[in-house]
Amino acid sequence: MDGVVNVCKTGGPTSHDVVDDVRRLFAQRRVGHAGTLDPMATGVLVICLGKATRIVEYLVGMPKEYRARMVLGVSTDTQDSTGVVISEKDASYVTEDDFKRAIKSFVGEIEQIPPMTSAIKHQGKALYKLAREGKVVERAPRKVTIYGIDILDIIPGSRAEAEILVRCSSGTYIRTLCSDIGNALGCGGHMSMLERTRVGMFDIERSVTVDQLRQAKLEGRLDDHVYDMSNALKNMPAMMIDSEGERRIMHGLPIDADNKVTCGVTVRILGTGEDLLALGVVTEQNGRLIVKPRKVLIEPAG
Repeated sequence: MDGVVNVCKTGGPTSHDVVDDVRRLFAQRRVGHAGTLDPMATGVLVICLGKATRIVEYLVGMPKEYRARMVLGVSTDTQDSTGVVISEKDASYVTEDDFKRAIKSFVGEIEQIPPMTSAIKHQGKALYKLAREGKVVERAPRKVTIYGIDILDIIPGSRAEAEILVRCSSGTYIRTLCSDIGNALGCGGHMSMLERTRVGMFDIERSVTVDQLRQAKLEGRLDDHVYDMSNALKNMPAMMIDSEGERRIMHGLPIDADNKVTCGVTVRILGTGEDLLALGVVTEQNGRLIVKPRKVLIEPAG
């Protein structure tokens, strides 16, 4: 089976655990996820089956949305509630207006220093593995984009708490955002809860837990929860092609772009039956726009 499942991860299991569960349920060898969630985190974990594992990189790059709760006045070595407390400060002076001003300064393109708990590699070794060895290394800041932050709740006090909804680019560390907001307020802070509410077109309202998938399998409805590859990428512009275009795409050859797409964007290339044939990038060549296939998802006949 080829397609994408919008799984709602519960707290506790790793993302790899969820992949293993889905692999067994669908009796599918080729299974992968489009973006790790830490064990304590919950929410949308996009799982790809079969040929859909070839579009993982495009799903990983989709914008994300998170609901997070943060505690002000307490900083930890992991920037979340699982870590060791490294500093404490009374946060009762922080007002709602202070908090609003602080988060406003983080909207737009910002730089983040990846946490030592991340999977980013340093000299060939993942940071989280170095952290387990008690090592801390210098990390270069990375640019990410925060599209918006909404305040859902604020509870004032010496250990003030706030709940926020963050819309951001791929690669954003919410724990680091919470820590940085706390530092901007002068009291420090850490993330105490994280729920991913959206990845691209996949939202938490339409996600299913592993237990719900097990029940669906018993009822013979497992396929109902699988999105085809084109739908999974429906936030991406699409271009229909004819049979001659299909022939060229099958052999990795460029095709003319239509007037609905712009230079530099990645597009879905759909065949006469509206099946997803390939993903391509619009480029300019000799004064005209063409689409160069980047990921061909069908094979030439014969």
